[in-house]
Amino acid sequence: MIAPPDVQPSLAPRGGVVRPARRPPGWVVPGPQPATPDRPDVWPGPGEDLCYLSGDFRILQRLDGHRWSADDLVTAWFAAERVAHAPPLRTVDLGCGIGTVLLFTAWRFPDARCAGVEAQEVSASMARRSVAWNGVDARGEVRWGDLRDPAVLDGLAPADLVTGTPPYLPVGTGIESGRVQCGPCRFEHRGGVEDYCLAAARLLAPGAPFVACAAARQRPRVEAAAAAAGLALEAWRDVVPKDGKVALFSVYALRRAEAVTSCHDEPPLVLRGRNGRFTEEFDALRRTMGMPV
Repeated sequence: MIAPPDVQPSLAPRGGVVRPARRPPGWVVPGPQPATPDRPDVWPGPGEDLCYLSGDFRILQRLDGHRWSADDLVTAWFAAERVAHAPPLRTVDLGCGIGTVLLFTAWRFPDARCAGVEAQEVSASMARRSVAWNGVDARGEVRWGDLRDPAVLDGLAPADLVTGTPPYLPVGTGIESGRVQCGPCRFEHRGGVEDYCLAAARLLAPGAPFVACAAARQRPRVEAAAAAAGLALEAWRDVVPKDGKVALFSVYALRRAEAVTSCHDEPPLVLRGRNGRFTEEFDALRRTMGMPV
């Protein structure tokens, strides 16, 4: 029941938009294939679209709401690289939103059981539908609840990989969007990186990493949050949107403090060159995550 890749967007049975595939000639789709169930509710409804993510995996998004972005992609990639030598069997994405990092991880590690925790009901519902659309609901789940509540995390430990893309801004430090989902995705209505670290510490298996992103220049805050949760910073990397610009955000890898012997600063990841085109390094990252280049 997978819709064929048309040249133009098409309408789903429920009235939403099905985006076409944009792929270079001869590109071979990598990774596991989705197994879309014969259920109309997993297709986009009015005000929603269905977009490609990794390989043939797709994700549901609201046209007027929060949409996946580079911080999700780079966080998922940075996390996957840390465990590629020993693929995880259980992963948890904290504050999973519409399920982007969860789905990237499920695509990259087809034998893993992948769970997400999300406090916004509208986002949790969309993430569940995307998990079902891709046919990974037998090994994936999305819990609607606040990650600060230990009861919401019950049964998810021990996790071989924990990820998170916390909101960057304390409430009151900027103007919040009135669009559905968007305010809590950027502003810390239910805590910030400190709360994500505490939740991750409850879930991590011995030696397992917690990978998260934060706004650029927030390393001191991340290190303090990690220390308060019994974690320590192992590696971090700035992400620069275009050559010559300042860093947009950073990704961090943390583990339990006793498992970390040193911390290293990796070279900045530059997404676009001065010509506006993706860099070779970002193309390689996208290729690793099942995206056409």
